[in-house]
Amino acid sequence: MGQIGPRAISRVTMTSEDERSDDPASANTAPEDEDQRPALSPRTKLILIAVAVIVLVAAAIWLVRYKTYGQYFQSTNDATIQADAVAISPRVSGYVEQVLVVENQDVAQGQPLARIDVRDYQAKAAQAQAQIAEAEASADNARASIEEQVAAIRQAGAQLSAARIKAAHDASEAARYAPLAASGAETREKLADLRTTAAQSAQQVHEQAAGLEMQKRRVAGMQAQVRQAQAQGAGAKAQLASAAVDLGATLLKAPFAGRIGDKTVQVGQYVQAGTRLMSVVPLSQLYITANFKETQLALMRAGQPVKISVDALGGLEVDGRVESVSPGTGAQFSILPPQNATGNFTKIVQRVPVRIAVRATPSARRLLVPGLSVTVVVDTRAAKDDLDHIRDEQKRAEKQD
Repeated sequence: MGQIGPRAISRVTMTSEDERSDDPASANTAPEDEDQRPALSPRTKLILIAVAVIVLVAAAIWLVRYKTYGQYFQSTNDATIQADAVAISPRVSGYVEQVLVVENQDVAQGQPLARIDVRDYQAKAAQAQAQIAEAEASADNARASIEEQVAAIRQAGAQLSAARIKAAHDASEAARYAPLAASGAETREKLADLRTTAAQSAQQVHEQAAGLEMQKRRVAGMQAQVRQAQAQGAGAKAQLASAAVDLGATLLKAPFAGRIGDKTVQVGQYVQAGTRLMSVVPLSQLYITANFKETQLALMRAGQPVKISVDALGGLEVDGRVESVSPGTGAQFSILPPQNATGNFTKIVQRVPVRIAVRATPSARRLLVPGLSVTVVVDTRAAKDDLDHIRDEQKRAEKQD
C-alpha cells in the first residue's frame, strides 16, 4: 500500500470544503455577520422623516378641518329627483274621439289633451233644457189661471156685496111691514112674501160667500201648482248644470304645465270614468327626497343650503335648500310598519326622508327628470350651536324639576 502525498491530501481537503459550501445546511451555519443589511444612508433617513412629518401635518390639518368645517356637512347618495305628477283620468265614460298630445310632449296649463265623444252628453243637456221649458210653461199656465181666478173672485166679491145689500134691504122691508100687517094696514100675504124674499136673499148671500171661499181656495191650489212647476224647473236646471259639467268633462285638459308621460290612451278606445289615460309631470316643480340616517339629522333644519350632484349629468352640481323633514321614518309610513314589541328587537339605523328644493338653471332643469339618482350634501353650520342650547335648556328644566 502506497503512501498519500501532501498534494493529494490538499486536493481532498479543498474538495470537501467546496462540497460544504454547496450544501444548504452548511449555508445556514454561516456567521450572522454575513446576513446583516447595510445601514440606511443619511439621505434616506431625511426622506423618511420628511414623509412622516408631512403625514402628521396632513392628519392634523384634516382633523382641524373636520372639527371646524367637515363635521357639519351631511351627505347621502340615497336620494332621487321626484315630482308630484298627476294621472289624467276622465270624469265621464265614453269612446275617445281625439288624442291631442303625444308621448313626452311638453304641454301648457289648460292645454287640451284628449276628447271623449260628446253626443250622449249633448243629448242629456238638451233633455234637461226641454224639461226646464216644460216646467216654465206649466208655471206660466198656473199663473195665468191664478189671474183668471183672481178676476173671478173680484166679480164674485162684487156680487156678494150686492147680494148682501139686497138681503139687508129685504130683511128691513120685512121688518118694516111686520107692524103694519099686525095693525091691519097691510095684508099678511104681503108680509109673508117679503119674509120669503128676505130669506131667499139671505140664502143667496150664504151661497155666494161659500162660492167665494171656494174660489179663494182654488187660488191657493193654483199657487201650489206654480211652486211645483218652479221646483220641477229647478230640478231640470240642476240636471242641465250636471249635463253641462259632464259635457265639459269630455275635453281633458292639462292641470298645469309639464310633460306627458305614461300615455296609454288611443283613439276609439272606450274608457270608464277614472281610467288612467296618461300622466302630466310638472318638470318646473321638481324636488329631491333624500333619505338621511337618523344620526345625521341633529343639526339639519329647513332653509339650509344643499349641494346636489346629479349622476346623469356627469356629477354636475346644482344648488338647493332643505324644505322640510318628514314627521316619521320611512318605515313608519310603509304598508306594514314595524312593531318591535311583537318579536325580537334588533336596533338598526333608521332613515328619515328630507325634502330638498332644487335651484337649477333652466338649461340644467330641462335635463332633470323624476327618478334620477343624486348625491346631496347639506351644510348644517347654521345650526351648530343648537345642540348646546338644547342641552342647556334640558339642564335648566331638570334643575326646576
